[in-house]
Formats: sequence, structure tokens, C-alpha cells
Amino acid sequence: MTTGGLMEALRVARVVPVVRTRTAALAATGVGWLREAGIRIFEITMTIPDAPSLIRDLASDPSLLIGAGTVPDAATARACLDAGARFLVAPWIDASLAAPCRDAGALLMLGALTPSEVRSARAAGADVVKIFPASSVGGPAHIKALASVFPGVAFCPTGGVEPGNVAAYLAAGAAFVGMGGALVDEKRIAAGDRGAILAAAEAIRA
Repeated sequence: MTTGGLMEALRVARVVPVVRTRTAALAATGVGWLREAGIRIFEITMTIPDAPSLIRDLASDPSLLIGAGTVPDAATARACLDAGARFLVAPWIDASLAAPCRDAGALLMLGALTPSEVRSARAAGADVVKIFPASSVGGPAHIKALASVFPGVAFCPTGGVEPGNVAAYLAAGAAFVGMGGALVDEKRIAAGDRGAILAAAEAIRA
């Protein structure tokens, strides 16, 4: 899939689950339940122990589009891309992640909040600018303000995004959103509450 195809797949999905759990087993369980709900795109964060191995396992399924999140450096980026990640995400600006993504034909999302940071993220090679933490800096209103002066930039707000405000973020100008705890709730996964996870996924569709 080309980078253009990757971008289109993310736009069509609208929501990218951000998987951040204390163990790889909990992450795999949560991903499995969300797959039952029809979700096929996942961001696996590097805060999960041995995250590249989990990425490799998930990316072996050609029906899934797997990305790596909270990527701290170029070496980790390459490990994730070698494991099958098709997009990389960092909640900060790190220009060293651009070259590995270009070499692998993967998308790069770098974090920003202000107009100056958006410009810096783009200059550092970001295909998508991740706005994090989105809810604490104004939510959809902040995205609308940024989109008004950066009409050609794809924004992915993350942090405080939940099923009830996805539509507002998209209407404000987000290309798609990242959703963590409101969708991939570690406590519910650990408790075996599959129904609650599936209900959250259904709420996104609604």
C-alpha cells in the first residue's frame, strides 16, 4: 500500500485505537475484541512490553493495518517498521523518525499543539500532525482554529477523544482521531468485560 493509500485508509477508518496496556497479553486481548467489532487499524504503543513482537504478530494478518505509537528514536522506529508497522506516531517532534519512514514507505505522525509546532512537525517530515493532548487545549475548537490556517494539513487529535465527540472533531477539520482509554480500556480488558469494549466500538459507528 502506498503512503497515499495508507492516508486514505486512516481517513476512511476515522478512528485509530491507541493500544496502551501494562502487558502485551492485555493488548492482544483488546485488539482481538475490537477485531470482532470490525476494527482493522491499531496503534501499538512502545510503552507495552516487547511491543515490536506484538506488532509483528498482528502485522502478519494482511487484513490489519498496524502502526507503532510513542516511538522514542530512530532505532525503535526501524525495529517497528521491520516488524511490519505501516505508520509511526510520536507525541513530539523528532526529525530522526522521517528517514526510516521514507525508506519503508510508511506514514509519520508527529505531535504538536501550537501553529509554530505544526510548522516544525511538517518541516521534520510529518505526513500527519498529531494534536496531543487535544482535549486539554480546547478540543474541537482548537482543531478548527489550526485547520483554518493549515488547510492542507492532516490533523489527528488524540487525548480525551471519546465516542461522543468524534463527530465534532471530524467536523472541526480532523482527518481522523486517535482514541485510547475510551475505547481500549485496560481495566475492562483485565476484568474480561468484552461487552463493554464492543459497546464502545459500536458507539463509534453510531
